[in-house]
Amino acid sequence: MRAIGLTRYLPIEDTDSLVDFELEIPKPLGRDLLVNIHAIAVNPIDTKIRKPKDKVEEVPKVLGWDAAGIVVDTGPEASLFNVGDKVFYAGELNRNGTNAEYQLVDERLVGHMPQTLTMEQGAALPLTSVTAWECLFDRLGILEDTAKNQGKSILIIGGAGGVGSIAIQLAKNVAGLQVITTASRPETIHWVKELGADEVINHREELIPQMKAHNIPLVDYILCNASTDEYYQAMVQLIKPQGKICALVDSEKPLNLTLLKAKSATFVWESMFTRSSFKTDDMIAQHHILERISRLIDHGTLKTTINEIKKPINAANLRAAHAQLESGTTIGKIVLSGWQ
Repeated sequence: MRAIGLTRYLPIEDTDSLVDFELEIPKPLGRDLLVNIHAIAVNPIDTKIRKPKDKVEEVPKVLGWDAAGIVVDTGPEASLFNVGDKVFYAGELNRNGTNAEYQLVDERLVGHMPQTLTMEQGAALPLTSVTAWECLFDRLGILEDTAKNQGKSILIIGGAGGVGSIAIQLAKNVAGLQVITTASRPETIHWVKELGADEVINHREELIPQMKAHNIPLVDYILCNASTDEYYQAMVQLIKPQGKICALVDSEKPLNLTLLKAKSATFVWESMFTRSSFKTDDMIAQHHILERISRLIDHGTLKTTINEIKKPINAANLRAAHAQLESGTTIGKIVLSGWQ
């Protein structure tokens, strides 16, 4: 089967950073599904793992954590899906990724693809949808009840990216929160407003004066999809007493949690791969999240965040997608489709 991988960790400008190669089709065991992948999406985690370092892989390493495809075989213990089912998922870190024609994935991490979407539209959703859902409803403990959330607000730092684009919709359409998000360019401001943001502030300027100008000096929840170090001090000041902050991006220096003590505020990390990496008892929660996302898409409550499609799936196009992500200007999701 065709696949894209790496043996050396190189700058994306180097044509050897991601290369086309052939790989044997694996066989499903246990609760595995064997999926014929039709479309993939790229995420910051792809570029983070691929970034240059002094390490050489003896066997090409396949990256990728977003896919849509069709189940072609199942392991003996799999029971949630049938051969022929259209599925979408993000997979896990310690197995070969989605940048291959066929992939094994544990069924507990997989959802039935929305019936109203194309493969490309479906591939844009899994990692960011699961991440945004876990941030809001698992980590921040927000209720899926618009009536009980009346008067409550959330600040989403980094609204135009993949996670932010889903989080805005979930916070607004499922939780009923007042949504304030950040964007700095006309096209990203338009994007987040179309997704449902009530107020937009510029993350390239001081956040606190802008929030005061909007008469929103404090918020109940903060989701930070950007540099935790850069925005931590502002988040400490903007969070309400007993409020909650969730962050995605690793800090490069220790965070002073004592600053949150007077407010009895919560700070929590989110990693979408926690459940799969540690094989937690509730690992199947990601299957349920994707099933819920699928229904919300089909009911029109949410919409896909795809913004660009590259064809076909090959190393050259994947390198171009990585380069776009690393530029820091991507809106929504970049998807690759079709093997040639």
